[in-house]
This record gives sequence, C-alpha cells and structure tokens, in this order.
Amino acid sequence: MKRWEAGMATQNQQGVVLPRVGIVGPLPPPSGGMANQCEQLVRLLRAEGLPIEHVRTNSPYQPAWVGRLPVIRAGFRLLPYLWQLWGALGRVEVLHILANSGWAWHLFTAPAVWLARLRGCAVVINYRGGNAAPFFESAPRYVLRMLGKVALRVTPSNFLLRVFANYGLGAEVIPNIIDLSRFSAGPLRHFGNAPHIVVTRNLEPIYDIPTAILAFAQLRTHFPAARMTVAGSGPDLPKLQVLVAEQGLGKAVHFSGRIENADIPRLYAEADCMLNPSTVDNMPISILESFASGVPVVSTCAGGIPDMLSDGVSGLLVPIGDPAAMCAAVLRVLQDRQLAGRLRQAGRDEAERYAWPQVREQWLDAYRRAAATRSMS
Repeated sequence: MKRWEAGMATQNQQGVVLPRVGIVGPLPPPSGGMANQCEQLVRLLRAEGLPIEHVRTNSPYQPAWVGRLPVIRAGFRLLPYLWQLWGALGRVEVLHILANSGWAWHLFTAPAVWLARLRGCAVVINYRGGNAAPFFESAPRYVLRMLGKVALRVTPSNFLLRVFANYGLGAEVIPNIIDLSRFSAGPLRHFGNAPHIVVTRNLEPIYDIPTAILAFAQLRTHFPAARMTVAGSGPDLPKLQVLVAEQGLGKAVHFSGRIENADIPRLYAEADCMLNPSTVDNMPISILESFASGVPVVSTCAGGIPDMLSDGVSGLLVPIGDPAAMCAAVLRVLQDRQLAGRLRQAGRDEAERYAWPQVREQWLDAYRRAAATRSMS
C-alpha cells in the first residue's frame, strides 16, 4: 500500500489510484442486513489494501447500563459518534454513509452530511431499507433537499431506484454483497417426512413471522415430522411462542435466537427451504445467502424482492400475509425435486451477480466519481 503524493488519494494492491474513503454505518452485533453489509464492505476493501476509515453508528454504550435508559442513551452514543466522525473527516476525501429511514436518518445520517460539507468531503448516500417511500412522504423537507445535494445516491435495488425517481431524485444501483467463499451448495437433502424449514429474519412486526408459523402448521399435515428453525431475535418472541403453542407445534418450532455470521452457513446447509414472510423489504441478504447455499426460497413479493427473485425461476413468490399460499409454495418445492433443483441452480447463478469481484469495481468507480465532484467544486 502506497500513499499518493497528490492530495490524500491512495493506491490499492493493483496500483490503481483511489481517493481515501470513510464509511459510516453499524457493525454486528446485533446482526442485521445493514450491519452485515457494512462489516463486509469495510473488511473486503481493507483486504484490497485500502486504508478505509470506519465510523460506527452503533458502538457499545459506555457504561453498559446506559443502554437501558431509552432517551439518555441516544446522547451517550451520539456525542462519541460525532467526535469520531469529525476526526475521520479530516483524513478522507469521500464519505460513504449507509443510510436508513426514521430516526436513524436524523441522528446519524444528517449530522454526517452536514459535517462532511464543513470539512469539504464528497458524500455518497447508500440508502437502504424498504420504508423509504413512507419516510420521504412524511419527513421534514430538509431530507429530500439534503439527498438532492450529495455527490452520489446509491441504492442496492431497482425498487429503491423507483422510489427515488418518484421524488425527483436520480440514483444508481450497487447491489448488496454476498461473500461466496462462506457458503456452499451441497446436494439436495433426502429429508423423508422431516423437512427442515428455516426463517432467518428478526422477530419484528414488519417481518411477519406469524405467517411463516401458520404456513408451517399447515405444512405439518403433509409432513408430520417437519421442523422449523426461526433464527433471529426481537420483541415479538413472546407472542410468537404463544402462537406456536396455540397451533400445537410444540418443539417442532425452534427459536434459536440470533445466529452469528460465522455460524449461519451451517444452518443453511441443514435446510430444505427458506421462508421470507416480510411485509416491507428491499434486498434481504438472507435471500442472497439462501441462493448461495443452494436452499430454495419461498418469499412474499414485498418491496424490492421481485427485482432479485424471479418467480418460478430462482424462487417462488407469494402474496403478503397469506399462510395458505406460502404453504402451497413450500409443498411445491418439497414434493417436486426437479423444481427444487432448478431453483437451487438459478439461485446460485443469481448469487454470482452479487459476489465481491463484481461489486468491488462498482464501488471503486463510485468513489472515484464522487471525489471528482469534490475536485470540481
């Protein structure tokens, strides 16, 4: 790795000149789509020999007990974040912000954009999350004005591209990353009458885990020994446990809690079908992980999912909140091994589009273009 003499740019291991980049975003724990993507992006860019500055938006509370105080804890996290951000901005040319809707925008994204302007850094807003449209509709006017003035707007999906266009904002797509070295697709499992169904979403209302549980209850009339693992954590756990008991599912449903990133490939390796029952979504990494692992996917058609999963080709789509339709789709996968094989192969092919060698060049080009707007200004 070499420091370039002109300005603050650097060279990667291939000798390509690149601007110095700062990345703002969360890290696991807790695991989640944005945190996992941020961790992968920082790690993979640093592996390229680039001295990426990372400013974490979800650092552990100091002292830890502050995390139990709903309002006060925001200040304990925000002030160290701003201090770290200010220092990082003095060492970079481009600030890449992983942004989301709601309070996260106002607490973390907006201050980062304002401080970047003060320090003369170009800003790339990497907007994520399926709630963009309602957020833009109700947010203060400064949100859209701020988005309109940054150097680049990047989304992971065509779905969000369309949302941005509805509000007069241009953007470009750079997809989520899937590290294919972590996942492998073994042969189709012979599950007999005991297929293993997995759900890898947090236990929150927008992910509608009850629909998956009700679909699984119907599935058990066809496969009495079927079992389901729900890998995630969240506030809905007590209600979901009650629902499982009401459906007479007993130990057939296992709430594993949040599974660490390093262990998630093992779960997919033991799965026969993955359910994604979400009501709001953009480009869920859980679907990409299933594709990469050769696990057939049955998902709702929420948000940007139809842009990444072609119905009947790389997975099966069902309406939101329809347990009967979800069960019928799972039965198709489990009872037709030729269909399951085709879905597995198409999913694996689709995952290749999100592999790091393809996504890397898109990000490096975006950083160069953002830095060029800084130079022109």
